[in-house]
Amino acid sequence: MEPLVKINSTAVPLHIENVDTDQIIPARFLKSITRDGFGENLFRDWRYDKEDQLKDDFILNSTIYSGQILVAGKNFGCGSSREHAAWALHDFGFRIIISSFFADIFKGNSLNNGLLPITVTDEELDYIFQEIEKNPNHKFDIDVEAQTLIVDENLEIKFEIDEYKKECLLKGYDDIDYLLSIDEEISKFEKAQVIY
Repeated sequence: MEPLVKINSTAVPLHIENVDTDQIIPARFLKSITRDGFGENLFRDWRYDKEDQLKDDFILNSTIYSGQILVAGKNFGCGSSREHAAWALHDFGFRIIISSFFADIFKGNSLNNGLLPITVTDEELDYIFQEIEKNPNHKFDIDVEAQTLIVDENLEIKFEIDEYKKECLLKGYDDIDYLLSIDEEISKFEKAQVIY
């Protein structure tokens, strides 16, 4: 995975609540066991019509909004526990998801796949949506090390993240990469154990 240290980007506003993982990536596209190619089917049933043509009225198809940040309504990633939802979002080009609530399993899957879910209050989320609607070119600054999301001069948000997951994001590690990075420490620990 690529390290995620700082992002300065515009955002795509998905002002919909209770978006479940089947809406993020429909079950019929879960045949692959590699992470590649899922982005093209992200929000497939919302992005495409029955003739497989892009729908002009869906926000991800808009030429107005773009960026590495998806701002979503409350309760994003609910439903089944499919990791493919995080794969699809990452493969599409998102690195940050902002919402006022995430399903726990989705949040874990995101962090395991180089995608940072940032939880904000309902009021902060409304403010962020308003800023994007006023200016689609508005850029947000996210600093993973400092755990800050700077919306503008009026709003800086300090977000929570597990220290282990933070280190993995900063270094571009998945769980296996992390274990390999501390291989020497593991070996020393094993050698120091007394066997009875």
